[in-house]
Amino acid sequence: MSTPDLNLLVTLNILLAEGSVARAARRLRLSPSAMSRQLARLRETTGDPLLVRAGRGLVPTPRALELRARVGQLVQEAEAALRPAESLDLKQLARIFTLRTREGFAENFGAELIARIAEQAPGVRLYFTQKLDKDSSPLRDGTIDFETGVVGDDTGPELRTQALFRDRFIGVVRSGHPLCEGEVSPERYAAGQHLLVSRRGLQKGQIDEVLEELGLKRQIATIVGSFSAALALARASDLIVSVPERYTGNLRVGMHSFALPVPTSDVTISLLWHPRMDADPAHRWLRGCIRDVCAGSRSGRSTRFEVG
Repeated sequence: MSTPDLNLLVTLNILLAEGSVARAARRLRLSPSAMSRQLARLRETTGDPLLVRAGRGLVPTPRALELRARVGQLVQEAEAALRPAESLDLKQLARIFTLRTREGFAENFGAELIARIAEQAPGVRLYFTQKLDKDSSPLRDGTIDFETGVVGDDTGPELRTQALFRDRFIGVVRSGHPLCEGEVSPERYAAGQHLLVSRRGLQKGQIDEVLEELGLKRQIATIVGSFSAALALARASDLIVSVPERYTGNLRVGMHSFALPVPTSDVTISLLWHPRMDADPAHRWLRGCIRDVCAGSRSGRSTRFEVG
């Protein structure tokens, strides 16, 4: 049996990641016809069609799905093995990193993170960009270096993740709101006018489901797509909003926060990146900075709740 061309592993990895001959050709800087010939060689070598036509696109075969994780890991290990060893000189490092987050992260952790970077690696710049969806393409194609968020079923299966902190939801109202005084019971809470934060425009959330189990229903006065917008509206009205505590610490300054009178699930905020950056020393260093800042930032201290 002849020895297979191991260069085909790189081609196969990109083809399976892109699911498109044209996009894979662009990444490998090949013509579409050359990429098609590479796919033909892969089909001959593996004895499987790998990608088959479905409408106007291509879909992977079961064999391709089986190979995807294995091939990706093999390529990453080969790249790491062939990469020359280097010692990272942070004082000489000149690089730009892009971090995609939802609103609240930069406001709460950005200043401390930027200060740490400036002290350790003055030539490094960190760009924050807004996270509007969970599409993994920007991480895959290198448009961004990191993103923060909640890992779910729609998170790209190949992405690396690291938990940064756990967060809980709390209630927030303007200073002087009636809920600033006395115990906030489920009945008092449900009786108020509420803001709902939903990027997808959902009409109800977990809190509504718990209230319904208690025979209660809250009135949703309006729905907004961001925590910052919700808190701005609550600050200027009698509306009640529920937001994650740590993620909105600096956005809530001057407002009254209280423990929700109904149980809700905590969320874990994680750092996500593409595995091709695992072995990059500068990337590893900045991952450590982000992790340390989130673990020790003052914005992570628990809100002190006062019950009248």
